[in-house]
Amino acid sequence: MDKDKLGDEEARLAALRRYEIREPGETRPFQRIVDLVQQVIGVPMAAVSLVDADTQLFKATRGLVGITQTARSEAFCNHTIAQTEAFAVSDARLDPRFADNPMVTGSPHIRSYLGVPLTTPDGYNVGSLCAIDDEPRQFDRAQGEIMKKLAEIVVEQFELQQIARQDALTGALTRRGFFAEVEKEFRRAGRYDRPSTLVAIDVDHFKSINDRYGHPAGDAVLVSIANACMANMRRSDVFGRLGGEEFALLLPETDAEEAREAAERIRRTIESTIVQVGGIEVRATVSMGAAPRPSSGETAATWLAEADIALYEAKQFGRNRVAVGRARRPVASPAGASDDRPAHLH
Repeated sequence: MDKDKLGDEEARLAALRRYEIREPGETRPFQRIVDLVQQVIGVPMAAVSLVDADTQLFKATRGLVGITQTARSEAFCNHTIAQTEAFAVSDARLDPRFADNPMVTGSPHIRSYLGVPLTTPDGYNVGSLCAIDDEPRQFDRAQGEIMKKLAEIVVEQFELQQIARQDALTGALTRRGFFAEVEKEFRRAGRYDRPSTLVAIDVDHFKSINDRYGHPAGDAVLVSIANACMANMRRSDVFGRLGGEEFALLLPETDAEEAREAAERIRRTIESTIVQVGGIEVRATVSMGAAPRPSSGETAATWLAEADIALYEAKQFGRNRVAVGRARRPVASPAGASDDRPAHLH
C-alpha cells in the first residue's frame, strides 16, 4: 500500500462509497470469513468492519451480539485503517488509547484485539477484519499473516459484488443493482417525506442504429449516452442500465420540475453528441419520462411504472423529449398506433 494514501480521507471515503456496502447488515460470504477468524485465531469475537466518515459499520460479526455499528471515535478499527500492516492490542485496559473506551469499560469488554486493514486494489483502507478477545493475550506474527490473507478474500468479495452491480459495457448499475437503490430511496424519501424523482430513459430508434451502422456502433452510442448521463449527475444520484437501450436515473431530493430541468440538460447533451465509429458519424436521441415519488401508500414498483408511463408519453408525442408523469394517470394508445413501450412494460 502507498503510505501517502493513508492521509487522504476524501479519497478513502470515495473508495468506500464505490462499493455501495455501507448499510449495516450481514451477508453470507463475510459471515463465513468471520467464522474462520473465530475458529482459526481462537477468539470469542470477530468482525468485518467498515469505517465511514463518523461511523463504524459491521458487515458480519461473531460474538458482538446486537452491535451493528458504533461511533468511529470508539472504533479500534479506526486505528487499524491508519496502518499498512496488522494492528494489535494485547491489553486494552493498560493502553491509554483504549482504557476509557466504552467497549472496554462496558460490553463487549474488549481486552485484546488484532485487526488488519481491508485495502482496496487502488490502495485505500476502507475498514478492517478483526479478531477480538475478552481476555488479555499476545497475537503472534503467524496469526497476523492469516488475518491478512483472509482480509484479501473480504476485499475480493467487495470487488465481485461491485462487478455484479455494474454493467460491463456502460459502467452503469445493473438492473438488479439499480432497483435495489430505488427500493432504498423509496423508503428513505417516504420516511422523511422528501422529494425524489425517477427518470426512465430509452434510446430512440435504437434498432435502426444497429441495423444501419452495426452493433459496434450501437454499443458506442450506448456508452456515449451513459457517459452523458453520468457526467450530468450529482454524487447522490444513481444511474442504471435496465437492459438493452433502456436506462434510468434516480434523483433524490429532487422535485418534478427540477428533474425536468436535469433531464433536459442530459437530453440536449445527447442530441448534440456525435459518436465516431470507424470513420462514420452517428447521432442518437433519447426519450425520457420523469415520475415524482408516489405517496407512501404506494410501492417502489408503482414508482417505476409511473416513470415508464411518462416515458411512453414522451415517445408517443414525437420522441427526443422529456415528459413528466403523475401517479395513476392512464395513458391510452391512439387507435391504430403501435405499442412502442419499453420491453419491461409488456
